[in-house]
Amino acid sequence: MYFIYVSRKTFIVLFSLLIFSGALAQNQQTIHAGMNSVKLDFMLNADGRPSYKVYFGDKPIINNSYLGIKLANDSAFDKHFKLTSSEKTEVDESWNPVWGEVKTIRNHYEQLTVHLKQQDAPGRLLTIVFRVFADGVGFRYEFPNQPNLKYFIVSDELTEFSLTGDNKTFWIPGDYDSNEYPYTVSTISQVDASVLAKSATDIAVRYVPDKYGIQTPLMMKTTDGLYINIHEAALQNYTSMQLHADTKTYKLTANLVSDAVGNKAYMRAPCVTPWRTIIVSDKATDILSSKMILNLNEPSKIENTSWIKPMKFVGVWWEMQTGKSTWNYTDNLDTLDANGKLIPNGKHGATTANVERYIDFAAKNGIQGVLVEGWNTGWEEWFGNWAEKPFDFVTPYPDFDIKAITDYAASKGVKMIMHNETSGSATNYERQMDTAFRFMKKYGYVSVKTGYVGRIIPRGEHHDDQWMVDHYVRVAQKAAQYHIMLDSHEPVRPTGLQRTYPNWMACEAGRGNEYNAFGSGDNPNHETIMPFTRLMGGPMDFTPGIFKIKGYTADPQRQVKTTLCKQLALYITMYSPVQMVADIPDNYEKHMDAFQFIKDVAVDWDDTKIIEAEPGEYITTARKEKGTGNWFIGAITNENSRSAIIPLDFLDKGKKYVATIYADGDDADWKKNPESYKITKYLISAGTKLNVKLANGGGSAISIKPATDADSGLKFYK
Repeated sequence: MYFIYVSRKTFIVLFSLLIFSGALAQNQQTIHAGMNSVKLDFMLNADGRPSYKVYFGDKPIINNSYLGIKLANDSAFDKHFKLTSSEKTEVDESWNPVWGEVKTIRNHYEQLTVHLKQQDAPGRLLTIVFRVFADGVGFRYEFPNQPNLKYFIVSDELTEFSLTGDNKTFWIPGDYDSNEYPYTVSTISQVDASVLAKSATDIAVRYVPDKYGIQTPLMMKTTDGLYINIHEAALQNYTSMQLHADTKTYKLTANLVSDAVGNKAYMRAPCVTPWRTIIVSDKATDILSSKMILNLNEPSKIENTSWIKPMKFVGVWWEMQTGKSTWNYTDNLDTLDANGKLIPNGKHGATTANVERYIDFAAKNGIQGVLVEGWNTGWEEWFGNWAEKPFDFVTPYPDFDIKAITDYAASKGVKMIMHNETSGSATNYERQMDTAFRFMKKYGYVSVKTGYVGRIIPRGEHHDDQWMVDHYVRVAQKAAQYHIMLDSHEPVRPTGLQRTYPNWMACEAGRGNEYNAFGSGDNPNHETIMPFTRLMGGPMDFTPGIFKIKGYTADPQRQVKTTLCKQLALYITMYSPVQMVADIPDNYEKHMDAFQFIKDVAVDWDDTKIIEAEPGEYITTARKEKGTGNWFIGAITNENSRSAIIPLDFLDKGKKYVATIYADGDDADWKKNPESYKITKYLISAGTKLNVKLANGGGSAISIKPATDADSGLKFYK
């Protein structure tokens, strides 16, 4: 037996701590919610501070994390609350998207709603709503109608995500104006956004106020093999959320994008914030299959959606990116000829003759649309000038005959796609927006690509702040009014609003294929990360399909860091209902056998199977074309070669199919021989398991169609 001497003073301190901890345990309130493996605890501690925990199975993935909002007058919705009531409900329903990766989406969750009232005068009210799905948790703040809170300004959001360890993380810096960065793969403890921001010299607009700031969607992997994705859903009437990373405690804290005077959001009760989302699984494939963010958005506000049609399109774009032609008509606005007219530079891409060449190519190959950039006056001053921009969105250059082009496209059965570059002058665009859309409607344009390159005007706003978040929604609403589809470039990252506004087909909002035409290019692992990060919120206009991998610019060192077959596979792995056939026609005409896959591949789907995936390493995806029995498969890898093992058990049993496999050549390599490929055909069935070799930086694209009598001579795949 052992005796420990404790002084009287120490005994009193220990006894007091014991009594206090017991009182704390008694005063802390906990409410549980769950759906399958995902569990949530909501807590209100003795000080009235709300917090939550998230578990996957018996493993915590988010430790105790505090919740709250801070207002501009220094009052805060983060403590001294009492729980006035709570309720739990279960919802299990299904809905059919206008377009998408699957025909039907199940929306199944348990909702926990907690109603809180501050005990301090004037006793303000706050509601926190949690929805627990089988693949994650969403939660948001709601400010009820109340006498002591009407108009208010959010100065900070105090939401925390306390990670359980030093997770492997795929991240880009918390830039308020750009998300076009290459991804860094590191642990949380190694996050230092200032280093990456300085090294990314090809990012034109950069504002990184927080050295440890990182953007969402944020993809992570724990040391025990769980996959976690943090983002937001239904971003409207609020500013976007980035994250501050504490590299010592591994705690992530909401970092809201501020406006010109430092405020984060202007609110009017009753109102809600966007949902904060945590998607979790022990399988990487489940992350890519999640529809939780879509489910947290409101149903379509467009009643008649029959005019919204997914499509492929070519465009007068890549030749400008690579320096073959220019957006601007003249090099100098001060240089006039004898008749007082501007002198053309001879390299303008948006000419009537050149556009008709693209229309011919589209019509010949069954491609529905043609995009033209650089058609309207103002490009001579579009970049580097931070005053109001000269674009008026209805005045073409002298060599662009819009009526003749419209008539020619109509005669060929091709739809024209408008381009409205604002160069960040959003107020100028809003003043002319109705005029611009009436102009599109007059000339039969079915879709518009908008752009926001440069600093935002009004001066001091950011691409991702509340004013611009609302601006992008206003553009989508205006486009819907005129039955025009929308593809936004340089916007805030998408958060599933394509469910609410299904004419908002795609966004850029990330580092696309264009960076292979300038700057440092995209690393070979880039496309294996993007579906786990940027694409979690919605489709991306990545502009795949580059066939001339080297020698497309004056810089002999520049190349696309993929193989040709990987470019084909991106039409499957990088989802978008509007897919650009991005290269110039001349380069496709040299490889029409490989181009057949682009001609065949669909853009709207009845079903999607994520067959295998690991962020930063590889992805293999199969999709079933809407309304047919055709399947298309894309498999990609990073800089390392590998074999994609593809079981075809998703095919109908008892049927024969023909698989056309577009594979990297035996000598293919993204750096040494990127354009090497081979095409083979086999008979297959649901019992077939394909084994396709992917080269370094490579990929494979496979089309699968029901067999006919004409295919009887083909061999079965072994």
